[in-house]
Amino acid sequence: MLTKNELRYTLALQRVPNLGDAMAKRLILKVGSAEGIFKEKKGNLLKIKGIGPYKLKALSEKIQLNDAEKEMEFMEKNAIKYCYFLDKHYSKNLKHCSDGPILYFQKGNIDLHQNKIISIVGTRKITSYGKSFCKNLIYDLSALNPIIVSGFAFGVDITAHKSAIDNGLQTIACLAHGHNQMYPKFHTKYVDSVKKNGGFITEFWSSDSFEKNNFLKRNRIIAGLSEATIIIESAKKGGSLVTADIANSYHRDLFALPGRANDPQSVGCNNLIKTQQAHLITSAADLIYILGWELTTKTQKQSQKKLVAELSNDETIVFNYLNEKKKALLDVISIQCSIPAHKLAAILLSLELKGVIRPTPGKMFEVI
Repeated sequence: MLTKNELRYTLALQRVPNLGDAMAKRLILKVGSAEGIFKEKKGNLLKIKGIGPYKLKALSEKIQLNDAEKEMEFMEKNAIKYCYFLDKHYSKNLKHCSDGPILYFQKGNIDLHQNKIISIVGTRKITSYGKSFCKNLIYDLSALNPIIVSGFAFGVDITAHKSAIDNGLQTIACLAHGHNQMYPKFHTKYVDSVKKNGGFITEFWSSDSFEKNNFLKRNRIIAGLSEATIIIESAKKGGSLVTADIANSYHRDLFALPGRANDPQSVGCNNLIKTQQAHLITSAADLIYILGWELTTKTQKQSQKKLVAELSNDETIVFNYLNEKKKALLDVISIQCSIPAHKLAAILLSLELKGVIRPTPGKMFEVI
């Protein structure tokens, strides 16, 4: 936790034009503190790589300090917390990003001391296919208690936030503006439930103007907070593809939901998969396998219990049989469950996509 004076100087440093978070953090580590930077001799600062006359002049101006005082008043009045990049409460994933903010502001009940954090983003014009996949994915992952991060926008974003809340998961909305407003206004009705089940994070001040570029800048925080990013539907161009690029630049796992070749809302995802920029994802099992997440006996039982309630009659028969036998031949399953082989193949594929069984050599199937 910073002293009040050091917070003032850190905020001021954040406002220095064209300085950037990477340089700001480098200066703090080099000089020792934000206050020290503003009081350091000009000659010494010029010796630091990346500091030229323009940035040096900006560091000598008092307008940033005056602005910082105003923002501190806003933070205190509205009970807004901050996380400093050297603080233990700062996101450990974001700490590994060179351009992560020197500090960010948050509201709600956010707890980032959790290894399983994923970002889910995509088109604002979500289809029924994308919405169904998003809901089912989060439902199937809920036994692992992951944190769901998104951008609070229309479409995929709000679907992910709502699904997380419905499944009792923490969800974090990353904003492209200060805590003095909410965009889109239509989503104001979800603010309380998000704060109760997680919260809002932003690097922007209450005095920042509402700009399109802020949304693109915000996307690096969405990607940076998470272990992996999932793109659920995207046109050929869009903000979610920017998030995808950033996730790859951070060397984080990226997943994309495949769609029909002629579907305009799947072009972006299909291209990511085709160019091997993203893993193909068709179920929670794909993500669990790639990320190496382990299902404990407890979470397996919780997941299976939730899933059984949603299986069709034939799926339930096959699942219960394999759950009892642990492993069986396709032909044996067909006989014992009284299901024709051609019909059984579709049932087994459905159970495999739902992540509860898997095929093994010799036409054998077993429960995961």
